[in-house]
Amino acid sequence: MTMSALDPNRPIRAALLGAGYIADWHAGAIKATPGVELVAVCDRSAAAADALAQAYGLTAYTDLDAMLAAGVADAIHIVTPPQTHRALAETCLRGGAHVLVEKPVALSGSETAEITAIAKETGRTFAAGHNFMGTPGYQRLKTRLEAGDIGRIAAAEINWHFPLAPLRSGPFGLWLLAETRNLLLELGPHLFAFAVDLFGEIDVHHVALSKPVAIPGDTARPQGIRIFASAGDVSITINLSLVETMDDRSVTLHGSTATARYDYAHDVLVVDAENAADIVANPFLRQMGLAGQHLREGMVNGARQLVSLNRKSPYGLSFAGLAGAFYSSIRSGRPLDARFHGDSATKVMSAIDAAIGLLPNPDKKPKPASRKKPKPTVLIIGGTGFIGRALTRAWVAKGRDVRVLSRGHSGPFDDISDHVELFGASLTDPGQLAAAFDGIEIAYHLGKSMDATWEAALKNDVEVTESIARAANAAGVSRFIYTGTIASYDMSDPATTITEETDFGEMEARNIYARSKAECEARLMEMHRKHDLPLVVARPGIVVGHGGPLQHWGIGRWHGAGAVRIWGNGKHVIPFVLNEDVADALILMAESDAALGQSFNLVGEPMLSARDYFDAISARLGARIKVKPSHLAVLYGSASVKYWLKKHVFRHGGLSNPSLADWQSRAHYSPFDNTHPKQILGWQPEARRDEFLTKAIDEANLLGF
Repeated sequence: MTMSALDPNRPIRAALLGAGYIADWHAGAIKATPGVELVAVCDRSAAAADALAQAYGLTAYTDLDAMLAAGVADAIHIVTPPQTHRALAETCLRGGAHVLVEKPVALSGSETAEITAIAKETGRTFAAGHNFMGTPGYQRLKTRLEAGDIGRIAAAEINWHFPLAPLRSGPFGLWLLAETRNLLLELGPHLFAFAVDLFGEIDVHHVALSKPVAIPGDTARPQGIRIFASAGDVSITINLSLVETMDDRSVTLHGSTATARYDYAHDVLVVDAENAADIVANPFLRQMGLAGQHLREGMVNGARQLVSLNRKSPYGLSFAGLAGAFYSSIRSGRPLDARFHGDSATKVMSAIDAAIGLLPNPDKKPKPASRKKPKPTVLIIGGTGFIGRALTRAWVAKGRDVRVLSRGHSGPFDDISDHVELFGASLTDPGQLAAAFDGIEIAYHLGKSMDATWEAALKNDVEVTESIARAANAAGVSRFIYTGTIASYDMSDPATTITEETDFGEMEARNIYARSKAECEARLMEMHRKHDLPLVVARPGIVVGHGGPLQHWGIGRWHGAGAVRIWGNGKHVIPFVLNEDVADALILMAESDAALGQSFNLVGEPMLSARDYFDAISARLGARIKVKPSHLAVLYGSASVKYWLKKHVFRHGGLSNPSLADWQSRAHYSPFDNTHPKQILGWQPEARRDEFLTKAIDEANLLGF
């Protein structure tokens, strides 16, 4: 169907519906598309909408109908949770807007077909957010295929070998973890979209599951999924591996003339073909040909990222290609590229329907021991996180019922739901906070806000923390425990031993997270002095243990599961602590009157350097991770150059440039003295090295298998 072309003399006005993580990638793609202006964002969370609006200079809305009535946008990118896509797409289309819907565009083939039909009825463009097909390399693959360079295709393998850490370390309340089918709905569109675009309609024959992992309070989820399918004469194998594995997200075509392998995560295409040279020269020329292709791909991708400060990473380019095709269709009135068309999306989702239909029936979820309704006296904000889960279960084991603030109605506590109440409340709404504190004696604030600017941190972290503390005081709690971070200390000097008496020092030149946590502590201590807030502050160290991630960024900068550049040389002892020991300390803080008004650095007994830790992983799990040291002064210099360019060339506002001491603090050069929590609380962190390693590595399920 042909769309009427827009006025070429004005830009197409675009808006974002949803302000989560993926919205930022869409925003960047829109900003990079000529003739398109990003004007607005809408999210039910005013804080989320305002934060994104501030970053990009947009108008923020919290109501879709209001944004549509204002007529500010010609096109809307729908980047909300998948279960909302179908209804929101119809609302936007009938409201006069073109829509680009993030994958999965709907929950079934029939829902996708309905969106497609409504788009045709309303004369608007509907694009499916199958972004990986927007990369330059994929276009080259299709060109080579259509030119006959690969020959007649006999088989194709489409791979997604990429770690999905939430399966092992949470948060477990994510939509994609709620059911096994959701894993296919979330990740399957990437893979099936390639198959449909290259070969047409897909027949699914068999689905095999492997490497199950137990979800706390629920049943197991597979970490390996293999799907056998076909399209005409082409045999198709789709592989998903979600354990800690080397990143291999690729499409391999096995043809009569050549084998083509396209790495869509890194935008690298290599075609391996026979040559007609004699038997001696053949292997040499074949491998030199492959080497030349790899050299070309490396130089092109390296140059792109160097001149764009990573703004043209393969992932960013994939969104740019998607947005380019979408807006080109809107501007010209020509049909949308088949890669992103609703008809193709319907075939993709119908194939996923077929794969879901072959999944085994799910196991019954565990039931609590009784049907009694919880009567919580402990409130945990951040209770579904790594530390929060352990703390919640520890309190239940001690006989207390717990209220956990959560956005969802199910989570990692279904098996003890007779003792755990999941409670939905906005942290910025005084009335909802007051309801959350009803009946509460002990309150924990374990939450954190990850912000890109200091202004956003003040609003989303500091002001929210003050609101929570006021609600706690008004409710008359006996203890309010806040988790800061040891990252607020200057840990750049090996000669300085850090205790609770050590001052944070000047914070303006520190990273936003450390600075924000320190500011929260300062304001809470002021409330303790002036308004008798029953405050205790905990500062956990590098927390490890069951449910913790392999790729812990407190230790180093990770490059996939197999390589890490540790902060500094990694030879000095760093402040590891077991998660269960942190939970024990947090309970002791609530039970000890001597803890009131004090802070505690929760670091374990000194025993391991970063290199020791990775050596233990190799010895105990058989996984040799490539460990490289980092020169923190060089990292600081590189970051400073990027900061200057972003601020003065790309005109990005609100950025910060942490000091050299801040970078050096990431290495945790300064040792810690943990005497204070042991004396005041009677805390006893694990002191036996082998037992510590058993819990931190053997029982932590770091690799997923």
